Amino acid sequence: MRFVAFFRNVNLGQPRSPSRAQLESAFLQAGASTAISFMSNGTLIFSVSDSRLAQATAEIACETLRTACGMREPAFVRRYERLAELAAADPFSEWENASIAERAITFFDNKGGIELRAPIESQRKDCLIFRIDSGEAFSVMCDVGGKVGYPTPVLEKALGAPVTTRGWTTILRMVRKFG
Repeated sequence: MRFVAFFRNVNLGQPRSPSRAQLESAFLQAGASTAISFMSNGTLIFSVSDSRLAQATAEIACETLRTACGMREPAFVRRYERLAELAAADPFSEWENASIAERAITFFDNKGGIELRAPIESQRKDCLIFRIDSGEAFSVMCDVGGKVGYPTPVLEKALGAPVTTRGWTTILRMVRKFG
């Protein structure tokens, strides 16, 4: 079974971030049968034999990375099939407006019991989170005064917990490449 680990604040090869080889090796050492880094933003596709092993594999890999390079950021794990289903469903189909600069999906841990309801708009009105599922939020951003909004700080404040965001085009490229 394939899964994707989305790391927060990771830039491969930068200080306190692993190299591509360290990231892939940490997952293989943790029990993944395959581990392929996708892009340099801390996105990794991995396989395990049983879905119950996915989160534990990521947690063991995180501990290995703490020791190897000092990385302390969380990983948010999702089934690859879920992401492929989302891509096929096109949750952004209603947001084809020319004023939209970016589309994004944000991942968070849904274990905290905090229930968020969409829509949520940033104070600058440059980011609108229009849909919130269990551990995923979908947002559109626009340019206001030369600056494009971003959902991460809005959601981290609302949840009181870390999140990580990927551009929707990243998800679409990943699904096309590994489909």
